[in-house]
Amino acid sequence: MIGTVNNESQIDYLLQLSLGCANDSETLLPDLTKADTQEKAKFLSLANSHHVVMRALNPLRERAQNVGNVEIADWCDEALSRERAMIANSLKFLADICQKLESAGIQITVIKSLDHWPDLGNDLDLYTPSHQEEVSRVMRQSVAAQLKYRTWGDRLAHKCNFGVQGLAKSVEIHHGCLGQTGEHIALARRFYTRRIPQRIAEYTFMIPAPEERIIAATLQRMYRHFYIRVCDIVNTHAILESGNLDFAELRSAADTGGIWPGVATYLRIVTEYVRFFRGTAYELPSEVLAASRFGKNQVFVRGVWLRVPVRRAARLYGRQVCQMANRRDLYGLLRLSLLPPLASAARLSYMLTGNPSGIW
Repeated sequence: MIGTVNNESQIDYLLQLSLGCANDSETLLPDLTKADTQEKAKFLSLANSHHVVMRALNPLRERAQNVGNVEIADWCDEALSRERAMIANSLKFLADICQKLESAGIQITVIKSLDHWPDLGNDLDLYTPSHQEEVSRVMRQSVAAQLKYRTWGDRLAHKCNFGVQGLAKSVEIHHGCLGQTGEHIALARRFYTRRIPQRIAEYTFMIPAPEERIIAATLQRMYRHFYIRVCDIVNTHAILESGNLDFAELRSAADTGGIWPGVATYLRIVTEYVRFFRGTAYELPSEVLAASRFGKNQVFVRGVWLRVPVRRAARLYGRQVCQMANRRDLYGLLRLSLLPPLASAARLSYMLTGNPSGIW
């Protein structure tokens, strides 16, 4: 039964479905058919955590219909219907928020959230070069948003989280910088100077260029959370396959922030996962592979995530510090120097309370 299958196997199922692989569908369908309500909910929760509910359940429903498995087809239809309703509501709010901020002269780029389309991210993430007080005023007065509690990490990273009545997701706005401690200013500037329009449903949003989308994913996965989700693999490989990625531009941007080895490593992990399941994957340029530090064989499943080894990530952090020192980026160095004590505080907080959110 699906409930007795470990998370690694279930993540494999999600990867196969989301990447369009037919492998193991004959195993998954019988497992889900035998599973009880709680076990099915656990599988759906895992798909939600990896932001692939739409991309995994649509092909699963199709396969169930093809073999006459009405029970699983109906279960997928019900879950997909709920997800579509949530996404439609979130997009409506997101479009309204962006329009009101832009009308107030605040340039807004939607980062990360729309990368998962036709799925959607946990929060609605926005970036703006505008000052926090100005943005907060418009959010309160025009959107009727409420500012949520800000952690130490939020304050360092110059980001605010807002709650909006009728919207289940938080609206997270980054102001003028990116990175866990707000260490990237020049890099962040590219997120609005190079933004491009994207049509989603009946709305048009301004999103980062492909190079900045890769940068954002790398910062989040390799330099902050240290785990990779199914959506990251699917999203990033789709960018690679689109042919719209300029590797020279990507390296130039990554070098600005001292994160080129992290970017190269992230891309290598993504393509190796795709190759493992599909048999073929995008062929990365030799200079990307040469700059990478490790690949899929170093990534492991713990809990519900594909974990990046912390020791390996620490070396990427060290490289980033050295690059900033060479560039005499004193602001970035000062910010990054705060990361180790904050990480220690977050770990202690987690050990004592089980929740590190008071730090991050």
